[in-house]
Formats: sequence, structure tokens, C-alpha cells
Amino acid sequence: MALVAPSLLAADFGRLFEQIALVENASADWLHFDIMDGHFVPNLSYGADLVRQMRPISKLFFDVHLMVEEPLNFLPMFENCGADQITVHYEASADLSAVVKWLKARGIKVGISLKPQTSADVLAPYMDDIDNILIMTVEPGFGGQKFMADMLPKIRRARELIGNRNITLEVDGGINAETAALCTANGANVLVAGSAVFKAENPAQIIQQLQLSGER
Repeated sequence: MALVAPSLLAADFGRLFEQIALVENASADWLHFDIMDGHFVPNLSYGADLVRQMRPISKLFFDVHLMVEEPLNFLPMFENCGADQITVHYEASADLSAVVKWLKARGIKVGISLKPQTSADVLAPYMDDIDNILIMTVEPGFGGQKFMADMLPKIRRARELIGNRNITLEVDGGINAETAALCTANGANVLVAGSAVFKAENPAQIIQQLQLSGER
């Protein structure tokens, strides 16, 4: 089965506690936080304080995705916020090795994300030091975009690079029951879904469908 990580970016922030309880009770696996700085991506979202405030109310795995320029400058803000994993963008850091080292020293799982135009092969030097690869299947910055099917070979290549390593392969952008099946068929095992979950009449049913897309 695939792991499902509902993205809070699509949640109703006027009912945030209720929305988190909804997906947790629906057997979601992770909770995905999109942190945007308005520079690396043309949008602003929220920061470490929100993650910190949500930690006491949820037992889900907190998957924090930093879409920020020079993530090393932001990491101290997230050190004690309750993040289980922090994923940074390959394209955003001048010293990615320093980011990896900082996170590992603090026992936080390390992820590296790639924008659509970045080849999976850039990850080769980091494969023995990371826990997660996040392939963006839309241009990062906004929810509700259309899935980019030309990212499927890149997902497959990332799976080849992982080999037998214990690294999760996550996809984010335009994920629904149909596109999830395409992603898992090419090796993805973590699915970030925002609108598909939080805008659904029956989020539990959608989460189950996404989880089952990983069975093949």
C-alpha cells in the first residue's frame, strides 16, 4: 500500500483542528506541510509556528516541505517544532550537504525535492544520506494544478537510484486516484494529496483509494 500525506495547503484554515482530525481518523499516514517564502516560489503560506501548534493535536508523521531560498537559514526555526521529516529543494540551497548534515545531527529525517525541470540524477551524491525523495509533479507554489504526466519517467529513474535503500519516494502535485496509480506503477510509495482529499465529499474513501493504488 502507498502512504498518503494530505496537504494542509488545501485545508479549511477556519476549521484546521477539525480538518486534521478528519484525515487522521480516515487513516491518513502522514500530514504534509508546505512552507513557502514568496521567493523560491511565488506564494506565501505559513511557518514553523503552525507546525509547532499542530504537533500536540496529532499523532501523524509530520512531513515538512520547505519551498524556501537557502533552507539552511530557516532550519533553526524548525528544530523543535515537531517535524519528523524536513524536505528541502535541491535547487534552493548553495550547500545541500550542510543541510543534510544539520538535519541528521538532530535526528530529523532528510528529504530532497526536485522541481519538474531538474533531473533525478542530481541526487546520486546524496543517496546514502537521505530518507526521502520528493518529485514535484507540478510547478511548486500553488495547489490545484494539473498533474504533469511527463514526470513519470523521472519517478521511475528516482526509484532506480534508490535501489535497495530505505528511502521513500514521494510525489506531490495533481494527485488523485487516477494519477496516483500512474505514480505508484512507476515506483512512488508516498502520495501527497491536497484538493483531492480536503475538497472531497468523503475524504476517507479518497484516502483509501490512494493507499490501494500502491498495490500492484
